[in-house]
Formats: sequence, structure tokens, C-alpha cells
Amino acid sequence: MDYMDSGLRYTPKSDKDWDNSVQFLPASDNKKFEKKKVPGKVGAVIGVVVFAAVVALMTGLLVWHFHFRKDVRLKRIYSGSMRITNQVFDDSYENSNSSEFKALAKQVLSQLKSIYSKSPQLGKYYVGSTVQAFSEGSVIAYYTSEFKVPAGQETSVDSAMSNLGKLVDKEQRSLTRPTNSLVVADVVSSALDTRLFSTSFSRFFRFSEHTRTNKIQQIQSPGFPNSPYPSNTFIQWQLRADPNYIIKLEFDTMNLEENCKNDFVKIYDSLVAIESRVMEEMCGYYSPSEPLTFLSSGNVMLVTMASNEKKNYPGFRAQVSQIKLGSKSITCGGQLTGEKGNFASPNFPNYYPPQISCRWSIQVPAGKAVKVTFKKFHLSEPGWENSKDCHKDFLEVNGKKLCGEHPEGAVTETSDTNTMSVVFFSDASYVDRGFNASYEAIDITNPCPKQFQCRNQQCIKAELRCDGWNDCGDMSDELKCTCTSKDITCKNGLCKPMFWKCDGVDDCGDNTDELNCGGCKSGQIPCKNKKCVSEKNRCDGKDNCGDGSDELDCGRSTDIHCTDITYKCKNNKCISKVNPECDGTEDCEDGSDEENCDCGRSVFKTSSRIVGGQDTEVGEFPWQVSLHIKGYGHVCGASIIGSRWLVTAAHCVQDDGKTRYSQPGTWEAFLGLHTQRNIVSSVVKKNLKRVISHPNYNAYTFDNDIALMELDSPVAYSDYIRPICLPAPQHDFPSGDIVWITGWGATREGGFAATVLQKAKVRIINHSVCDELMDGQITSRMFCAGVLTGGVDACQGDSGGPLSSPASSRMFLAGVVSWGDGCARRNKPGIYTAVTKFRGWIKEKTGV
Repeated sequence: MDYMDSGLRYTPKSDKDWDNSVQFLPASDNKKFEKKKVPGKVGAVIGVVVFAAVVALMTGLLVWHFHFRKDVRLKRIYSGSMRITNQVFDDSYENSNSSEFKALAKQVLSQLKSIYSKSPQLGKYYVGSTVQAFSEGSVIAYYTSEFKVPAGQETSVDSAMSNLGKLVDKEQRSLTRPTNSLVVADVVSSALDTRLFSTSFSRFFRFSEHTRTNKIQQIQSPGFPNSPYPSNTFIQWQLRADPNYIIKLEFDTMNLEENCKNDFVKIYDSLVAIESRVMEEMCGYYSPSEPLTFLSSGNVMLVTMASNEKKNYPGFRAQVSQIKLGSKSITCGGQLTGEKGNFASPNFPNYYPPQISCRWSIQVPAGKAVKVTFKKFHLSEPGWENSKDCHKDFLEVNGKKLCGEHPEGAVTETSDTNTMSVVFFSDASYVDRGFNASYEAIDITNPCPKQFQCRNQQCIKAELRCDGWNDCGDMSDELKCTCTSKDITCKNGLCKPMFWKCDGVDDCGDNTDELNCGGCKSGQIPCKNKKCVSEKNRCDGKDNCGDGSDELDCGRSTDIHCTDITYKCKNNKCISKVNPECDGTEDCEDGSDEENCDCGRSVFKTSSRIVGGQDTEVGEFPWQVSLHIKGYGHVCGASIIGSRWLVTAAHCVQDDGKTRYSQPGTWEAFLGLHTQRNIVSSVVKKNLKRVISHPNYNAYTFDNDIALMELDSPVAYSDYIRPICLPAPQHDFPSGDIVWITGWGATREGGFAATVLQKAKVRIINHSVCDELMDGQITSRMFCAGVLTGGVDACQGDSGGPLSSPASSRMFLAGVVSWGDGCARRNKPGIYTAVTKFRGWIKEKTGV
């Protein structure tokens, strides 16, 4: 009996199988049952007997209820593997229908039963096992075992199974053990993921593939690419390579439902789903630019896929091939010499294999020291992201363990001599992208010439010292500083950029930057118009502020007075909710707040590992447009707001003595572009039909710096081309909010500053503080934002490009890059056109 399959089809019996059809019938002769004045002896005896019977029945029912009904048994399935050392692998073991497979499987099942019988926690609950597969080494058996465990005893059974190796040793030493029994070692066991034996599955598929040298095979989800994968389905692919080879699994498409609790793919370094051998779990839609290549530690791998009853997607496709052990592409470690060089984890930037250990011995010329800088550092596992003990995957540099996630260049190690030892270790579960590093010879006496040396040995530019940014990563560049008049002087001794004063975020760490901000007294709340009112006036149905802001976010009622800061529905009724549009909840009675919401989403699952100004993933900002002057190249950015319309900056389309930028024939718009001059099939080039600059644009002050462009024909949306959401006029983008600036970093005169589309995280700056910083040049139609992370000292953005504000799962167009330093160089804010101020004008001109 296949216990994996039986488990998948298991349906618990009801505790309430009562017969509800029984009814009490009326007596045929009522006189026979009339109450007599004096009961006879026979009647008394019958009464006593009946009474006793009722008592016995009730007692029995109570005993059954409180004893037997309490004995609820839960199904537990464990998967595992064991190495059989006194057997040699035979090719027939690959075929589960062969007589050789069945004979060896019978021995394994007998042995498992004998092992479990040695444990009081396991023997009495054991139901049975199934051998799923065999592989080389001498012979490795993969199995599942089922137990029926009383409620409350699951932990003790889990503990007993985790110590299965000790039970095996005990069984192997038994004097009563048959002489012809199997000799086993390296026993691994763990509880099976309960999602893999869900009772909701209605379809099961199992495939086996054995790849060969110079042969690439393909696996894919059912129906791919012509139809979505089926609902309520469990599928597994058992993959094998030849002896002394490992498996390479390379996904070119991964498009599943976003929530892994519903649909998912799991990859195991095994032939059965052993959780302690899981390599990765995936769901969602991955960008083709993000490599998804996995290597096994041995010559086997298991891929599983599960789906629930709804929301099915295209699925996945992957190539399977084999790589010989010892090949250059997967070897690591060795001797590194010379003044400088590079090294990386195996398979970088793809996933490194499990169960690997590498050692590099670095030696630079005598009299020098070794400095290693890690450019990328991704050694993290689910549940261990914040662990400092490095029990899982780690790097060990001169005896110091390193693990987790670190920004580019943040991890630097320096030796005291001209040698250094670097060890990389990965355990049996969950793999990651790994690392790449560079080493160089440095002067021991002056390791950071003309630079500042951080406490963690990193070298940074001297001018970054005491600028308010944590460039070192350990704050050592910001200690013992003397602040300038352009800084916030924190009480704790830190200096912070004036950007962050009064934005509602405690940047100093002691709240110094949020003092003297015209705040309200205790027991009061601030209004949007800077007035203070009592907390008791909040949501009392009266406009105590005078601008209605004390009545915002007070429930779903549409019976409120409309003001400049309340959201107006299509039926002209107003609601108090702040930013209700496209949040997934219909707040307006007519549902108009959820109309036209096919916007502001990237379909791809994007990495959260980008820090500062960095390359974007392909399709991460699908509304980003590159505006080219015909015959010249990229000049400005723009945002898609509809199938025919773009938003850009008015200063991008002002004529000068040489070029008529205001004419549509001057321009070409590239939609879906990621890398300049790389016009792939996903990129669409469009000509323009109209250019509409705002009539009140002021070329001297950059006030009203916004323009619209109409395409000569509608563009078809795709994974790489989609509109960004336009905010309502009342949409609130408060100070301190984190937003994204994107672009190729070019100016009209400067040519290409970046080839690949860049992104940087910035923060909205308090309007009055920014106006003070910019000497009173900030109008009500502008707002400011500054770089949030240190190290971004060059412009990552573009004139006319979007400032994208995340809200739930969407992005809204908060601003258009206008003037200043584009996306805000350090200590200089970038100035953006406030799109909310022009929402009516955009609607009038475009209908969007």
C-alpha cells in the first residue's frame, strides 16, 4: 500500500454519525398507558429495570463520550532516507515495478518496522511505510512512514523521529537481529509538509527523468504554456543524473499564484520530500532577468508542485541537465595569490548547492596585509534571517563567522599578516545566492590612504565622515562629530541632514529632530492646517479643525461634508477615509473608488535585496518610459498613465535655439525598456501625436513643471508595459513616507549616465523645512524628497521620470522629477512636481 497516496486521499470519519431518521411513534391504544392509582408488583419491577437500564445507558454514553471520544488520533507522515551499506546499486532499482526493487523494498519495510518497534513512542502508533525510490551511494532508500498519533502526543513522536539515528544504532546492535538483514547508516527523517498530503487534492501526477551527458531535458507544469495548471493537483518530478554527476535545474519561467500557501513549487536535494533537505520554495511571478538555477549535492533531485482550488496561473518550465563532479563551474576554493583578485561562491549569481564546503587561502606579497570586500552577500535561510550565531550557511574569515544579508560593500575583513583563510559552508537545507568578493594587498600601517577607516575595516571617502549618513555600516564614521549649521545637532552627539527635521520620523534616535516642530500639546491632535484641537474632538462629527482633518478616517460613512481633503466619489458624495482609491475595499456607495484600478503593479516577484541606487529588475517599474530625441538618444523620463498617454516634465519639452522639443515629431518613446540600446522583443517604440505642456509652466521657477504626451496609437499592456496609478486630488503623501525614484540618470546635455534602469529609495521631506533649505523657492505645487540610504552620491533619476509611492500592493504617481539634483544628491533635496495638484488638468486633457 502506498502510504503517500493513501495519505493524500485520507478522509476523517465524522464523530456525529447519528441516525436522524428515528422517530417516536404514537401509541395505538392510549388506555393501556393510562396512569393507575396503585402500581402492581410487576409494574414496579419493570420500572426498576427500566430505570437501571437508563442509568446504565447514560453511564455508558458518558464513559464513551469522555474516554473514547477523547482518543482522537491524528495522521502524521514522515519522510526520510537511509543508506544501505551492504548493498550495491543496480539499474533495475530505478524501476519501482521491477522484481529487484520490490524485493529490496520489502526488506527496507521490514527493517523500518523493526526499528520503530524499539521505541515505545513509535511502535504503538505505527501504521506502515512505503519505499518511494532508491539511488546510488551504496544504495540510498527513500521512504515515507505513517503514524496515527493521539492528540497531544505529536511532540513526543516528532522528538522520537528526530532521534531515529539512535534507534537505528540500537536495532543494528540487537543480538536477535537476523544475519541477512540490511546494514543501514546516515538515517534522515522529518515530518512531511502537511500541504503535500492535503485531502483537497483530486489529481496526482508522478514523473521520472534521468538526464544524460550532453542532453538537456525539460519539465513543465501540466498545460504549460497553452493553459493554466489544473486545480487541486499534486505533482512530483523525480530527477536523476549519472553516478559522479550532479543535477542542474534551470527555470526559464516561473509564474504561480502570489501566495505560497495556495500554489507553490518546492525543490528537494533528495528523491522524497524530506523537509530537512528542501532547497527552495517558490511562488509568484519571477522576472526572466532573475536567474533561477539550482544545483544538487548528489545525483538526485525532487521537484514538487501543489495547487489549490482557485486562481491558477501559467505555471513553470525548467531545463534539466547534468554536470560532472569536479567541473570548473562548480568547484570552489584554492590558492589565491597576487596583489588583487576576485572569488565567489559556486554557481554565483545563481543558487549555490547544498552540503558544500570550500576553502580559499589568500596570500599577498610579504609586508602587506589582505583586505577582502564582499560586493554581494546573501547567505540567509527562512527563519534564520536575524541569527548572529551562523548555525546554518556561513562564511568564516580568519575564524570569524559571517552570515545573513548585507548591503554591497558593507562587509570588509582585513588580516594582520599577508595571508588570509576564507571558508564557505552550506548545510543540507535551503540555499541562497551566495557571495562574490574581491581581495587586495594593503599597507598594514596605512590601510586607507587618503580615506577614513571604519571600525569594521572598511574604507570610505574622507568627506563622508560626519555627514549624517551611516556609510560604514557600523556608525563609526558618525561618532565624535562636530555638526555644522546645515545639520541637525542631535542630543546624543550625532549629526543628521536637515532633510529629516519635523517629518515625523525619529532619525536622531533621541527624537531631537522632531522637537520644536510646532507640535500640539499633550491631549491634542494636529490639523492639516497646523491648528491644534482636543483629542476628544476627533471623529465627533464636527469640523473642529476648520479644514475637516479631525474627521478623516472616521469610518465608512458617506454623510460627511465635502472639503478639499476628503475623497469625492463619482456620485459626488464624500467619504472620510484617507487614500481609499484602489486599496481593494469598496468605500464609496457606488464603488467608484475601486474603478480603473488596473495600474501600479509589477507582475513580477521582485527582489527586496536592492539597497540604494541600484539596477532594477526587468519589469519592476513597467510604467517607466525612456524619451529619446530622434537620432540622439535618451534625454528624459516619463510615466505611462494610460494606453495612449504619458506624463513628463514641462521643462523637457521647451524649445531652445537648436531643437523644437515641443513638437511630437522630435521624440521617440521607448516603453518596456530596461537597458539602453538593448531593444528586445518586450520593448515597444512609439511616436507621438501630441505634446501638451502645462500652460502656466514657469521656465525660471520651474513652477507647474508637468507635461502630457499622446502616443500616435494605443500601446498593448504586457508584463513589461503597464500604467502607474494616478492619485486623487486629495491623496495624502505625508512627510517621512518612503518613495522610489527611477531613471537612467541622464540629463539633456549629459548623455547616458546609466545603461540599466536604476532605482533609489528616497523619503518625502517636510514642505516648510525644504522651502527653508531651498531659500523660499518651493511653491505649493512642488514637494521635496531626499535620499534615504547612504552611498548614493550621484543622480539615479531622470527629469520627467516618476516618483513612485507604494500603497498596499500598488504604486501611485506621487511626483514628476523636476529640478534640483534629480533624485536628490546627499544633503541636497530633489524637487518634484506634485501630481495631485494637476489631477483635474490631466483628466480634462486625457480622460484618464
